Amino acid sequence: MFVKICGVTTVGDALLAAGLGADAIGMIFAASPRRVTTGDARDIVRRLPPEVLSIGVFRNERRERVVDVANTIGLRAVQLHGDESPEDTRWIGERVPAVIKAFTIDDPALGSGADYGPHRLLIDSPIPGSGQVFEWDRLDHRAAGRPYILAGGLTPENVGLAIELLDPWGVDVATGVEAAPGHKDPAKVRRFLAAARAAVPMARPAPSGPSEPVPERGGAVGHGEHPQPAPVRVDAGSGRQDHRRPFDWEEDRS
Repeated sequence: MFVKICGVTTVGDALLAAGLGADAIGMIFAASPRRVTTGDARDIVRRLPPEVLSIGVFRNERRERVVDVANTIGLRAVQLHGDESPEDTRWIGERVPAVIKAFTIDDPALGSGADYGPHRLLIDSPIPGSGQVFEWDRLDHRAAGRPYILAGGLTPENVGLAIELLDPWGVDVATGVEAAPGHKDPAKVRRFLAAARAAVPMARPAPSGPSEPVPERGGAVGHGEHPQPAPVRVDAGSGRQDHRRPFDWEEDRS
């Protein structure tokens, strides 16, 4: 389960999310209480462990600026959260490592999401950033069996149920783990990650053994390629466990 902590504005919050096991952190460059400057984003990207994905969120920005910001700062992916056309989305996708195209659940363009050529889709509530949950049963026909990242009103209390019922490819949270806009609550981040890791979609068999706690990051952590629960190995030099992720963001272009 891919877990992204979005709306990160400080190095401290970025390292908090990384240390607790987040796969990605999102930084918003669009108008928002969580907006970051390119300077702040550059500092965050430089301090992140290499295994944690840095994702820049843009809304209706000129495609040239999206590419320039992404490549200047060193973002590992961009998320387009506006009315970007399929042509502009594909153009950007040819010039940055990876693209997430976000749609609200009400967006008519969601039905033609394949035309945008993103690595992943993200499906959000009708008012992104509102912290409101939309009717999950609407995803049955809107997602059409495609891998997607679920956003919109997720919290430590409901993310487990969302994963169990919907089996998304990943989950994305911003307001649900905040102490105030743009500032993360460490306890909420920890509980969100623990709930997301422990959840088992109803369509999949439950693990035979007891669930593991969210691993602390340490040493080199890589991305595996086999879509099974992440194996654990021990580094002979350090003796620390390496919890490999069950995906590789930049190579998985399905």
